[in-house]
Parts: sequence; structure tokens; C-alpha cells
Amino acid sequence: MTAALDLAPIWLTLRLAATSTLLLMILGTPLAWWLAHTPSRMKSLVEAVTALPLVLPPTVLGFYLLILLSPDSTIGGAWISLTGDNLTFSFSGLVIATMIYSLPFAVQPLQAGFEAVGRAPLEAAASLRAAPWDAFLTVASPLALRGYLTALVLSFAHAIGEFGVVLMVGGNIPGRTKVISIAIYEHVETLEYAQAHALSALLLVFSFVVLALVYSINRRFPVAAG
Repeated sequence: MTAALDLAPIWLTLRLAATSTLLLMILGTPLAWWLAHTPSRMKSLVEAVTALPLVLPPTVLGFYLLILLSPDSTIGGAWISLTGDNLTFSFSGLVIATMIYSLPFAVQPLQAGFEAVGRAPLEAAASLRAAPWDAFLTVASPLALRGYLTALVLSFAHAIGEFGVVLMVGGNIPGRTKVISIAIYEHVETLEYAQAHALSALLLVFSFVVLALVYSINRRFPVAAG
């Protein structure tokens, strides 16, 4: 069973999860920081948009992303002009789609971590003449470590198991967009249950380990008090 198993979807899935998680940490951190500290009336609206992937059916989100990233769209057309490649049915398109669908899994833990830190440590750092960026890196970020770890684990895990959005935006192209979840679906369709079982068991074990890790993080790193 193991010898007949195609490992390409596994490596592609790991690459997709790692890339999207890294970009989510970079782009999600300032958004989470803003949500944690802004007094703006727009906060609730931005929070709702950020959390939308949690309640929106993946096929619906995938359909609109397919339209948004298509060659006829502004974004898709600009990407073709810059790279000569389509965003739809490509790895780059999968990264964008995965980031959008996994956004709340990154932003919400980070926001909770920053809110738990509060303003007191930052004010203390400012009183010692620390620059805002320095205070963020040396004070806020270490205190929000629990939020960062949870965001990393959940974002990576969510990217590993996504099916609907990936199928709509990327399709099923071997070596290009065929990830684990798509491979399982294909194996079931072709009655290759042994291969489907092997990949499904892999995701089952992975999901259990992820949940155990998240609970371990929550116990090991107490919430910072601001």
C-alpha cells in the first residue's frame, strides 16, 4: 500500500501549508495588532470580514475567488502581465486562496494574544524611551507567544486539510495543484480505497496531534496580563 502511494500530493500540501502560514503570520500580525488596539468603529466590520471564512461554505468562497483571480479580472490580468502565468489552477492561486480561507485561524489567536498583553507593558517600555517598533518586538511579541504558536499551528493544520476552496481555485493538476485532500477524493472516485485510507489515516493522526499540541500550548503558556 505504501509503495503504491503517490507522495507528490503530500509534499505539495506541505509546501502550500508552509508558504501560506508564513505569509499569514507576516500579513496577519499587523491586522491582529490593529484589531486588538483600535478604537475605530470599523473594528466590528473588519472582524466580521476576517471571520467570514468560518461560516461561509468553502465552495462559495472558492467560486468568488475563482472569479476574482481569473485572467479576465483586474488581479488575474495584472498577475499574468507580471509573471506570464495564471493565478487560477496554479500554486500561486492556491496560496492566495488558502491564506484567505485560513485568515481567521491566524488573526483571531494573534488578536487574543495582543489583547491579553494590554497596554501597560507597552507604556512601561515607552517610559524607558523604547521606540514603538522596538516595544512591539521585545515586549508585546514575546508576551503574546501563546497567540503566535496557536496561530501557527492552526493555520498550518487548516491549510493541510482544506478541500472545497482548493478544488474550486486549483482543480486537480498533478504536481501543480493536486494536494492531499484532492488526492483522497480522486482515490475514492476510482475505488482505490487502500490509497484513500492511507492518506485519510495520515490526516487523522495529524489532526489529533495538532489538537493535542494546541491544548498543550494553552496549558504551558499562561495568558499574559496587561
